[in-house]
Amino acid sequence: MGKSMVQAARVLLGGGVIAYPTEGVFGLGCMPDDDEAVMRLLEIKRRPAHKGLILIGADAAMFEDWVDGQALARIPAPDPRTPVTWIVTPTAAVSGLVRGNHAGLAVRITINPTAAALCRAVESPIVSTSANLSGRPVARNRYALRRQLGALVDHVVPGECGPASGASEIRVLETGAVLRPSGT
Repeated sequence: MGKSMVQAARVLLGGGVIAYPTEGVFGLGCMPDDDEAVMRLLEIKRRPAHKGLILIGADAAMFEDWVDGQALARIPAPDPRTPVTWIVTPTAAVSGLVRGNHAGLAVRITINPTAAALCRAVESPIVSTSANLSGRPVARNRYALRRQLGALVDHVVPGECGPASGASEIRVLETGAVLRPSGT
């Protein structure tokens, strides 16, 4: 594990907010069980808490404490080319700060190697929301990220976004309904 990844894990576990590459855009993240860190992330992004957030993990097992067991067993293996965020039934312990005003919880098994390594480094899923101020363009590289949010986050993890060209598709696990097409 590289020096930056060790530093990112230390920041996350210490209650900080980081920026890191995901499948299609840079993301902002923190530990999902740290309400103070989640509130700070929402403030940095200027995102209303009622909208909710996504959790990413390196594999389905990382969501054990967050997702109802029946739903967890039905999360499909990720397609290596197309990221999908699934709306699933959460466990009772999931904070309203993470879910927002929604009954479901948004989770994604990340296919970005840097994001997956980050989850493994903290042995947990992490919050993942696009690295931008609400309503502003998303950052697809570190330079755009640093211009918009660099001074507001505690650490920026180097790496490349990919393999997608934009935000992940969002689907409801129970019905397969598409709530957001990929890349939008």
